[in-house]
Amino acid sequence: MAGQWKSSLLLVLTAMIWGAAFVAQSAGMEYVGPFTFQACRCALGVLTLLPFSLAARRRGIAPAGSRRDLWLGGLLCGLCLFAGTMLQQFGLLYTSAGKSGFLTALYVVLVPVCSRFLGRRVRGLVWIAVALAAAALYLLSVDGSMVLGRGELLTILCALAFTGHILVIDHYSQRVDGVTLSLIQFAVCTVLSFLGMAGTESPSWAAIGRCWLPIVYAGVLSSGVGYTLQILAQKRANPTVASLLLSLESVFAVLFGALLLGERLAPREYLGCGLMLAAIVLAQLPQRPRAPAGKP
Repeated sequence: MAGQWKSSLLLVLTAMIWGAAFVAQSAGMEYVGPFTFQACRCALGVLTLLPFSLAARRRGIAPAGSRRDLWLGGLLCGLCLFAGTMLQQFGLLYTSAGKSGFLTALYVVLVPVCSRFLGRRVRGLVWIAVALAAAALYLLSVDGSMVLGRGELLTILCALAFTGHILVIDHYSQRVDGVTLSLIQFAVCTVLSFLGMAGTESPSWAAIGRCWLPIVYAGVLSSGVGYTLQILAQKRANPTVASLLLSLESVFAVLFGALLLGERLAPREYLGCGLMLAAIVLAQLPQRPRAPAGKP
């Protein structure tokens, strides 16, 4: 039980780091294109994690695992992460940030649905928590009608990619070293982002220099620290509960927007925060033990 609470706290910390990253990404994208920003942040993520991965290997702290699982898991995580972030970014060209935030966070619904297809049991209370979280995300993110256009469809595909990311981590984090798995996923994402940057954008060192602070935050904290905490925490967390805790990112994004950008919260956003907290509490309630056969 103590291990589960520790995992939950790490996932909440991850969501808080990612929530603040929305401010960093918004600022950084004023100077560079999406592929350039992603390439820089992922490269910084690799540089941040490399010494920790090497140190763990030298001291024998990292679990051995199989090289096949490590590299295959890292490759799949990197592909899902790259697809999710890029689909989200290009979706933003055609839809609002609020709708993008809501549709991206639909992984909170998609994860338990996909888990059920994969044969994992999802408790009734958790399904109720998922429904509350979906309602909360709508209140927090969408102000107006929801029409499915090109941007919305791209963002739904983004949510599917992040669903795959959570489920792949759930599978491989039990078998290999989490820090090295995260390192490999960022190496894959860096290569793909640099290829996209070289083919579609013309970045300059001056432009990158003007947004160095958002890039450093997104690269070191959001990528290097945040995604690694996610992998380490998911070793002892149910993937559905993990997706609920990670969806707190939307709550933190609203709160940091108010604190750092002076944005004002509407009553519906306060209600959304309350519903999200209720969903998290429900998902964390311990399961009642089943009575032995023959007893009431």
